[in-house]
Amino acid sequence: MEPPHAATLDLIRDARTRIEPYAKVTPVHTCSTIDHLVAFDAGGPVEVSFKCETFQKGGAFKYRGAMNAVLQLTEDQRARGVVTHSSGNHAGALALAARTIGIPAHIVVPEGAPACKLDAIHEYGGIMTRCKATVPDREATAGRIQRETGATLIPPYDHSHVICGQGTIGLEFMEQVPGLDVVLVPVSGGGMIAGVAAAVKGINENCAVVAAEPCGASTTPRADVAASKARGRLVSDMPPPDTIADGLRAKLGALTWPIVRDKVDGVVTVTEPEIVRAMALIYERMKLVVEPSGAVGLAAALSEQFKGFLRARESPEATVRVGVVLCGGNVDLAPLWATYKV
Repeated sequence: MEPPHAATLDLIRDARTRIEPYAKVTPVHTCSTIDHLVAFDAGGPVEVSFKCETFQKGGAFKYRGAMNAVLQLTEDQRARGVVTHSSGNHAGALALAARTIGIPAHIVVPEGAPACKLDAIHEYGGIMTRCKATVPDREATAGRIQRETGATLIPPYDHSHVICGQGTIGLEFMEQVPGLDVVLVPVSGGGMIAGVAAAVKGINENCAVVAAEPCGASTTPRADVAASKARGRLVSDMPPPDTIADGLRAKLGALTWPIVRDKVDGVVTVTEPEIVRAMALIYERMKLVVEPSGAVGLAAALSEQFKGFLRARESPEATVRVGVVLCGGNVDLAPLWATYKV
């Protein structure tokens, strides 16, 4: 008999109460131009609502899970601090969450992390250690620091408190946009989509949850979430995709996979040009800053694969209410500054 899921609706509601004094309730934006683009050749009208986690503290959804995790540490654990390994938004989010309650945060960052995310770690007071850009090196370095300091490991996604914190996105979204028919969520390690799926399905079993996954720029597309769903088992032997969506290169974990398996209705894979097009639309039409990983949900909504999903519905002519999570807005502008010597 399998253990219960790491996130449930009740646990997510508890997480919302816990983080409410700290995390923002992020806004929902709409754009009629994007409504028409998604609806084109989809069989009927579409209304798209964007959950703007770009406005969350730290510029991404990760603060929710990090804050929920640090708030559940014992006094003894707080004294020794926390440690994680992350190349992206979780690193800054944990550093900020730790600073919020006054504890040390040791952040292991692999080579190649975007400069804007390194700057955030420094700004939030994280104690940074660099390592090679491989999962074994990340884990080994974090393990060494954990042994030396006694810090508590708060992983980027495969942790019940982290998943439940991210699930508060789903609670808010369902309240802000009643009657959502489908929610599109970018996926990597699965912490966000697992939490959102647990919340959404707990509130409305009929609301579809669809993962949006980059397949990379190589001639051999890599999409392990799509492969896992298709095969009904966790596929973990694929290399990470070569993608501009730097926040979406992780793999599903032991805690996130069972929720994705049981509560996510499908996976849409997107290409690099589709991600860039989605970013451009968000910039030009919505006037919002979004990083490549954050634009993957819209890229999926605009894809022929998703439009086929809409056409296959029982009443394709009815208005479909689509929710898209814009999960982060930390764009690395360092190359631009260097080019123009700003």
